[in-house]
Amino acid sequence: MYPQQVHSYLQQFFTENDCYIVGEDHHYLTVQLTVDIDKRIMNRPFYWQYVEATNSEPNPAQVTFITNQTASAGSLYGEVIHFGSPRMNQLFQATRELGAYVQMYEKVDTAIGQVILTPWLGVNYKVSYCCDRTKEMLYSFGINLLTGIIKEDFHETLYATELDTVPAEHVFHVQYIIKPIRGLQRLDAAIEEIIAQDDHSWATEAKKRWQRDQRVLDYFYEDVDDKPECYNIEKKALEEQYDAKIKIEIINGGLFYLY
Repeated sequence: MYPQQVHSYLQQFFTENDCYIVGEDHHYLTVQLTVDIDKRIMNRPFYWQYVEATNSEPNPAQVTFITNQTASAGSLYGEVIHFGSPRMNQLFQATRELGAYVQMYEKVDTAIGQVILTPWLGVNYKVSYCCDRTKEMLYSFGINLLTGIIKEDFHETLYATELDTVPAEHVFHVQYIIKPIRGLQRLDAAIEEIIAQDDHSWATEAKKRWQRDQRVLDYFYEDVDDKPECYNIEKKALEEQYDAKIKIEIINGGLFYLY
């Protein structure tokens, strides 16, 4: 996941959860958290216990998240956040808890006349390439449930669109032709196609490292005919460490009616 993808994800997460973005550039965000988001991601349980016990005025944190440390070049004080970092994982977990699925409608000016909104299914995926090293990527796809057109980087479209949980008056939203479950299957196939075309030399290299460490292990026990249990335990540990796996996880998604 590239820094710009992380940046876009943070923008969308904090905006949708009513956290005011105090300032930003292409490599950082300064955000005023709400009480709820502070409790979810800032690891301050004792502070919030004290506030609630004494009925004190809450003071949720204001945080600067640096999404591209190279661009900031040490000139900015804040928390560096990247894909795979503990804070990023907390944001993913908060997203799951706050609602893995939403249905939203684009806000439009009805003064222009009758407005028709088209249904899109949007899904954010996390793809993890796992062995003794891990590489993770975030993909955001949308599929038009009338035409079947698939759009990549769909989160950028949503971030640039003002949305509401209820449609405006005098706005007509078209019923989908492609069922959401079928749309999800097409998006799953699109993710699988990306994975199939990717460079998988990482798995081959992991297997070579596995074989190297297995030879070292076998060397220490080469004169032992009846291998002890510790040998089997170490052999199994090597398998778990180096065995190449690809995990596809849906972070969240929703049905979006767009103009």
